[in-house]
Amino acid sequence: MKITRILSLMFALAIAASAAKAQLPTKQVLTLDAAKKIAAAAEAEAKKRGSTVVIAVVDDGGYLLVLERLDDTQVASVDVGIAKARTAAIFRRPSKVFEDQVKNGRVSALTLPGAVALQGGVPIIVEGKVVGAIGVSGNSPQEDEDIAKAGAEYAAAAIKGGGK
Repeated sequence: MKITRILSLMFALAIAASAAKAQLPTKQVLTLDAAKKIAAAAEAEAKKRGSTVVIAVVDDGGYLLVLERLDDTQVASVDVGIAKARTAAIFRRPSKVFEDQVKNGRVSALTLPGAVALQGGVPIIVEGKVVGAIGVSGNSPQEDEDIAKAGAEYAAAAIKGGGK
């Protein structure tokens, strides 16, 4: 009777362990190499426009992977670019959403921890999930966002095409 009970318990534990493994999701992550390529695509767009900007690429937790400050870009744009990228990553939407909320009278958006209400941060999306973000700062809000989008679009194209 004891052996049957022990075997039953071991069998139940084996099934439970197997079920626990099956429930763990697979998560896509933004690698340093991919982040460098995203930043390079944004840099190419900035240079094409003659823009002086900071380009920040962060992981899905908003932590910095790559930072570039193009020649003659104001130093103040470093922290702003990082904040725009972090906002887009942790809130999983463009930082412009918060700027628009403030413009439309929802000033309480300014109190959200970790959010900066400035256009120019864009999430990087892989298979419908945010894996990171890119933030650009230094020029007009629309130009910053357009340069950030060039980096994010490079990521989407590279993933669809198997990498560039």
